[in-house]
Amino acid sequence: MDYFSAVRAFLHAAELQSFSKTAQEMTVKTSTVSRYVSELEKDLGIALFNRSTRGLVLTEGGRVFRENALIAVRALDEARLAASSLNSTPQGLLRVTMPSAFGRRHIVPHLPEFMSQYPDIDVDAVLSDNTLNIIDAGIDVAIRIGALPDSLLMGKRLAPQRRIVCASPDYFARRGMPTLPAELAGHESLRFSLVPDDKWFFARTERERMIVETAVVELQGRLRIDDSDAMLALALSGCGIALLPTWIVGSALRDGRLIHALPQWEAHAQRQQPSIWVLYPPKKTVSSKVRAFVDFFSAKVGEPPYWDVQLTPSS
Repeated sequence: MDYFSAVRAFLHAAELQSFSKTAQEMTVKTSTVSRYVSELEKDLGIALFNRSTRGLVLTEGGRVFRENALIAVRALDEARLAASSLNSTPQGLLRVTMPSAFGRRHIVPHLPEFMSQYPDIDVDAVLSDNTLNIIDAGIDVAIRIGALPDSLLMGKRLAPQRRIVCASPDYFARRGMPTLPAELAGHESLRFSLVPDDKWFFARTERERMIVETAVVELQGRLRIDDSDAMLALALSGCGIALLPTWIVGSALRDGRLIHALPQWEAHAQRQQPSIWVLYPPKKTVSSKVRAFVDFFSAKVGEPPYWDVQLTPSS
């Protein structure tokens, strides 16, 4: 017996309440449908249908078998779809949203290579620091920075969000170089207005990344701003000490326009460890165009991310 075909025939017959209609649906003979159901009944040792003048009526055993068979068939269909989609050509319009500063530096420069590798994908990139509802906005992929949001969205961590304390050589020449986090209380700190607490959180680690000391610093500073690029510009101009992500300060550190302070300490703008995430709407099977984008940029960023590897100052 072709068990899979027999189960499908049974499910169709249960829905249509007719062997003849099931035969038309499956493009087989009515006798074939009847044989499938008879073989199932023989295998299960129960009657699946009661026959009446109005058609087929499920028995109690038939109802139980149908409920479980539906789950099994749907799972098999989803497995087939997931596997076959691996061979489908990524194509169609891909709408992507991302934070402006990060997108300009680390997504947009790689888009030409991505589109060359996937010539059947068109990209609609939305660079915005507003958190869009990606389902309502018809977004396929969102890049978000922070703690993993509590939502139904599916996600993959693209990279850790590492920050460093830094300022210009001119600022440190005027105000001195801090050697402990507590000394930052006497400095002019550039405060990021999108972070709820005016605090920086520090941890000092030793071998095997074991935390041996922590500190929390209340920020002192006259200037608050809500844009990472603007904060970078202020730090470069000597306005104060900034806590900036490594993905934005690389070139300034390498050419000496910024100096990394407190390098033995890990610094964060919030207690919860943030990361850079790729998020997409929940679906049982991720579309090939979304999978292509996620896989491409995961490989491009690398582990550790290339911007952290390139932080060494030039000689």
